[in-house]
Amino acid sequence: MSLVVCVHNERDFLERLLQKTRDGYDDLVVVHDGPDEAGLRDVVEAAAGRFFERPHAFQQEPHLPFAYQQAAHDWLLHFDADEFPSEEMKAWLQKFRQAPEPAENVSAFSCILPLWNGQRAISRKWPAGHTFLFHRRRVRRFGMAEQPVMPEGIIEPLDLIIHHQPRRKSYGLYNVLVRKQAWRWRAGIAQSLLGKPTDLPCWRWESESWPLVWEQIRQHPLQTALRRLVMDTLRGLRNQWRIEKRFFFEASINGPVNHALLCLKFWQVRRQHFRKIAPAKRSKNN
Repeated sequence: MSLVVCVHNERDFLERLLQKTRDGYDDLVVVHDGPDEAGLRDVVEAAAGRFFERPHAFQQEPHLPFAYQQAAHDWLLHFDADEFPSEEMKAWLQKFRQAPEPAENVSAFSCILPLWNGQRAISRKWPAGHTFLFHRRRVRRFGMAEQPVMPEGIIEPLDLIIHHQPRRKSYGLYNVLVRKQAWRWRAGIAQSLLGKPTDLPCWRWESESWPLVWEQIRQHPLQTALRRLVMDTLRGLRNQWRIEKRFFFEASINGPVNHALLCLKFWQVRRQHFRKIAPAKRSKNN
């Protein structure tokens, strides 16, 4: 099993992750987004890992196909730098490394990623479905923010926890409305949607068609913004009540507001794009 991490000057988080995952993997690949100004190479090499420095992209997804290629093993364990496994997950990972190979139709495993309010976890079982371990020959992906790995077979859900503990909340409107990174990601996604997935760095992705979640934005951005803002919020609240018997309203609107803003950004970018190419088309026709 190879542990794959993409990071940007988060030395303390990376040190925590490597300490918490010790003896839980067989190979370490760390890709740094931009110049290594915090000396992370020393941390990685001290852990017997391999360190790669790549051009600054303000996101990890464009680096992931490269990272997958560098891994020594087909089973890839992927954590963000500010995540780490629970003790139960670490024990499971150690057993997994010694167990027989899973069936060929098993592409990945998912887990629970509890909400973090900046000081403690406030949920126990929600949200679930976070893919953290997968076989690189059984998945595909293209390198765009918010695009998850796409399995070709089964994702087996596990009742195990990954702790996501950044310095701030792991959810909420601050992350969506205030953080510069969120605005960069939405702008990057909107620009990418003008083209094809294959224009981006890809891992085993050959189709020029967009997955439905993105094609809906491309075809009907404003309608999709309204629908996701309403329906995804209600769906999130329903799932919270079913699983936790309580509501986390700020968390339930986090994703829907983000996607609504993304839809609006794409609508704006597309209009600007058409305005730029319209004079060229008229000139060519004349």
